[in-house]
Amino acid sequence: MNRFHDLVVEQREVVVYLPPSYETSGQNYPVAYVQDGGFLFTECSNYLEHLFAKGDLQEMILVGVKTDIRNDEYTPWPAASLIPDRSPFGGKGKEYIDEVAYVLKPYIDNHYRTKKEAEFTAMIGGSFGGLISLFAGYWKPDVFGQLGLLSTSFWYEGVLDYIRQENGLNKNLRVYMSVGLCEGIYKQNIQKNMVLNTQEAARLFIEKGFSEDSLRMEWVPEGTHDDVFMVRQFPEALQWLFNPRYEKHPPIKESKQEFSIPGTFIWEMQSKNTARSYRIFIAEPVGPPPEAGYPVLYTLDANASFGSLAESIRLQSRRPHGISPAVIVGIGYESKEPIVTKERFYDYTVPADEAELKVRPDGSSWPENGGAEDFLTFIEEELKPKVESYFSIDRSKQALFGHSLGGFLALYSLFTRPGSFQRYIAASPSIWWKNHVLYQKWNECKKQIGLNEVHAALFMAVGSEEKPSMVKDARDLYDILKDDQGLHTTFQVVEGEGHVSIVPSLMSPLLRFVTK
Repeated sequence: MNRFHDLVVEQREVVVYLPPSYETSGQNYPVAYVQDGGFLFTECSNYLEHLFAKGDLQEMILVGVKTDIRNDEYTPWPAASLIPDRSPFGGKGKEYIDEVAYVLKPYIDNHYRTKKEAEFTAMIGGSFGGLISLFAGYWKPDVFGQLGLLSTSFWYEGVLDYIRQENGLNKNLRVYMSVGLCEGIYKQNIQKNMVLNTQEAARLFIEKGFSEDSLRMEWVPEGTHDDVFMVRQFPEALQWLFNPRYEKHPPIKESKQEFSIPGTFIWEMQSKNTARSYRIFIAEPVGPPPEAGYPVLYTLDANASFGSLAESIRLQSRRPHGISPAVIVGIGYESKEPIVTKERFYDYTVPADEAELKVRPDGSSWPENGGAEDFLTFIEEELKPKVESYFSIDRSKQALFGHSLGGFLALYSLFTRPGSFQRYIAASPSIWWKNHVLYQKWNECKKQIGLNEVHAALFMAVGSEEKPSMVKDARDLYDILKDDQGLHTTFQVVEGEGHVSIVPSLMSPLLRFVTK
């Protein structure tokens, strides 16, 4: 029996898949309408039939709906193209949904043995196909009761605002969502927010009253925005949508709430001067501020270091014997990665040509660099005032902590803006940047530190297991700085630690240095 049938319904080309038992059973079947001609099932039909045979998935009819104008039919409203000189997105999604609901579905129901009710009818797609499937749920929940949203284009202009403004998804729907954790990471436009926007959409659905039991959110490690990952998730989407008791893993009630450190929260900020975006992590102190205000630590690479610092200060500042409570302000980026390489290379460095830098181990070009001045201005003129509007801050106890390139920036800030902070912590600093330009900056600045009596303290540390050049650079710089009367410098070689492992080993001495 040929299970695939090509049809034309009112000028719309479709491919219909009939399950193995269709010819002999006489029963009626659920139906899934699948975007982009149904490639999601044509590319895995053998596996679907394997699931049918095992009883892991009930048999169903699959309808692949073809389109030659997906940028028009799969978008809910018009929007400008992401690529210059390309046609804009047409925004004809409503007309398309109406056609599937009122022309195609009645034809399928009249010509095949289907279960016609919404609870047995799915709309499924990937990318833009997932987007229009979502709007089938918003606009026609009485027709399409099951939604499969694979790698959905939640970046599309206005979609998250629409979700925020609408009353919420119909409570009778069931929704399966999936996204690869690597989707969008190489994009420079708004598509770079694929993962974050998907997460935000799922959060908004729940916030607006949609049942967590009716929503499955699947994160695909290493998944990129490719057909191969969407096809891989398609059988699982069907299993969850049409097998109400299906569980990929045993349910763990506690896992539905993500862990967070008490007393912490996040701000999203965009620099008014550069339009660069930052994720600001805040750990608020326990207890009232001292008379002069709280000490404050601004930490770079917050995606990597903030959690450790927040837990350390929460534990170690317990009274009556703990250290003084302090505000921790982490400066990070919109990323799930601990080290956000591209962004930090720009923000933590001064401009340097390739000729002024070492050859990278893999021979590749260095990332764009040179944004240190703008970044330090953002901290001084935008971030600090916002922090001080929330907390009483002791301006005589402001500290800056950076590691590696962040350590370079801490030293650069000390040598060029010595009054911005009173305590500086430079862990494994990249003193080598731009042919050791920090020595030049120190020579330009040291008279100012002495004459203006700027009271600054520096804690510099390096791991004994780091590259010998890193240890030598740090030791040589310490030898130059240690005798300056206007700068109180402490240096430590941390035994047994390397370039990365040094960071957690510094949590306790760092906090004592900040709060003393």
